Amino acid sequence: MAVLKKEIKLFIVRSLARFNTPTETAELVNQDYGVQVTKQQCEKYDPTKRAGENLSDELKAEFEVTRKDFLEKPQNIPIANLTVRLQRLENQYQKHGKNRVAALNILKQAAEDMGGKYTNRQEITGKDGKPIETINQNVPTDSYLKAREQVLDEY
Repeated sequence: MAVLKKEIKLFIVRSLARFNTPTETAELVNQDYGVQVTKQQCEKYDPTKRAGENLSDELKAEFEVTRKDFLEKPQNIPIANLTVRLQRLENQYQKHGKNRVAALNILKQAAEDMGGKYTNRQEITGKDGKPIETINQNVPTDSYLKAREQVLDEY
């Protein structure tokens, strides 16, 4: 088991805080730093796991800050941005343009993304797209109670 520098420890903590698995994190450490670490070694840097319960306060704080930032800012994830998604779809279209089925599926996906199919936005309008008419009435309480009593008596 390799003794890790503080820089690598911080990298592991931040990677795990961004919901990368210990296996993915171990591979990233190997790629970026050329250091072989095991997934079990990476798990020791995740304070949400039992293996990481003895993590230093400094690294726990770094984990919490990184996790909070990650969850609050989905726009930092490239695929969450429409422009990035469309660019990746364009790349796929250029790569698979001769395959008609794949090309049509990619074009359909791009059209759906542009049309907002995958958003929760809803527009509520009145007849023929006009604004919804609202009527505000101020009925005195006495009049309301009297009308209510009359209706209940008739019932």
